Amino acid sequence: MRILAAIVLLFLVACSSSGDKEEAKPTVEELYNKAMEELQEERYRRAVEAFEDVERTFPYSKWATKAQLMAAYTNYRDEEYDDAVIALERYIKLHPGNEDIAYAYYLKALSYYEQISTVTRDQSFTKLAYDALNDVIIRFGESEYARDAKIKLDLVLDHLAGKEVEVGRFYLKQLKYIAAINRFKVVIDRYQTTSHVPEALYRLVEAYMALGVIVEAKKYAAVLGHNYQGSKWYQNAYYLIEGKPLHEAQENEDTSSWWPDISIPFFDSEQEKIDPPSEDIITPDLAQ
Repeated sequence: MRILAAIVLLFLVACSSSGDKEEAKPTVEELYNKAMEELQEERYRRAVEAFEDVERTFPYSKWATKAQLMAAYTNYRDEEYDDAVIALERYIKLHPGNEDIAYAYYLKALSYYEQISTVTRDQSFTKLAYDALNDVIIRFGESEYARDAKIKLDLVLDHLAGKEVEVGRFYLKQLKYIAAINRFKVVIDRYQTTSHVPEALYRLVEAYMALGVIVEAKKYAAVLGHNYQGSKWYQNAYYLIEGKPLHEAQENEDTSSWWPDISIPFFDSEQEKIDPPSEDIITPDLAQ
């Protein structure tokens, strides 16, 4: 009888213990909310692990899909951009029709954009950012992400133009005028809407004057005067061609009447941008 009672007692304890374990198992919502709390507290590594735990524990739930994107966003916030891009490419491949797919493309573009360095360094991330931002604009042209991508794309183009000017200046100092000319022509041919065009035009005047090709120098000076008459670069070009030292320039001197007797090309401000050669984050309401 005592043996039977002991067996029954052990059975009840086992059942109770099993029931406690089942009750202790967190739900998918609890796991997801825990991950969000870690993110809000800026404990990024723990947040990424928590989001990955959601996907691992409940792989076929809607929360797993949300957790994938939020893990990528957390990596972005933590400036772990390579990890963010890898996660986003996986998300895009697995969920091409998801309601948050536009944001995934946009966040991928931002991950490249944030890695753009100064113009004195390699521009590989600048070109990746250009391609990714352009992808957002093409795929999701009417979205809020596309509107922001267009703004950032202008900054990327300005950065690429700045790099060409910087390299062109280097060649000028080395007296490699043809190499310099090729760089400055890239700016006026491909990046006509950027802030570096006036200097590129002046540098072309400078290079052609150094080569003794006066007709070409005057042609680019005319373009500069037609489009940027009020800039210091046009004034510099004027004095360079006239053979006057820059320190003799008069602040009120009228240079507007000086135009070479040639056809003057001009830039169309609405012209489409040509593909370059070879943080405000809008977070989707995933917790809803």
